Amino acid sequence: MKKNLWFWLYFIAAILLAIYFATRIVMAFMGYGPTAMVRHISISADTNDKDLTPIIAAAGIAPGTHSHAIKLELVNARIEQTPGIKESAVRRLPNGNLSIRVNLYHAVAERTDGVYYYPISANGKDVKTPSETRGAGTVVFRGKIPNDIGEITKAANNLIGNLDYLEWIDDRRWNLITLGGITIMLPENDPISAIGNVVVLDKKYNILSKDLKVIDMRDNTRILVK
Repeated sequence: MKKNLWFWLYFIAAILLAIYFATRIVMAFMGYGPTAMVRHISISADTNDKDLTPIIAAAGIAPGTHSHAIKLELVNARIEQTPGIKESAVRRLPNGNLSIRVNLYHAVAERTDGVYYYPISANGKDVKTPSETRGAGTVVFRGKIPNDIGEITKAANNLIGNLDYLEWIDDRRWNLITLGGITIMLPENDPISAIGNVVVLDKKYNILSKDLKVIDMRDNTRILVK
């Protein structure tokens, strides 16, 4: 008799616990109850030199929001509109937590509007807040920037110390402006090799230190100097 009593007590307790947890699960799934609310939002990036505050603002999720009422694809879309964000992923974690993971574009150069310097990625996107000070040893662009500046930036780094800025001319070719005021007109085809030729000429003849206005390299067969 004692054995049967304990059996029924355990059975009733198991039934009550099952009902309790089932109710909590259903409430969480439907977006009700404390377990369905966002308690904590964690944000991580693939680099540590990024201010994540704009990402929090772009996510637009406040603690206490029902997690299942949040459309993750919309949150991702908002985050990916933040300057410097390459891609993002948002997922729900247990106990009402949300995790946001972002991959960032990395600054390879700067663009300037004449006042501020904006760190930009290899595809010309702004990746950090601007500064009034030019970064030391940084390639700078002015005006319109094409979608791919990776290779020209690498080549232009060989002229750091002489280079003031680059300009994209007529949507087809580059001009390099030196700190001495010389305009180097690069050819439309293979501007990388042309920059290499400038580096060689400067090592041999100090051409960038001379009193010149223009070095015209648009014709691959000859270089015109003015």
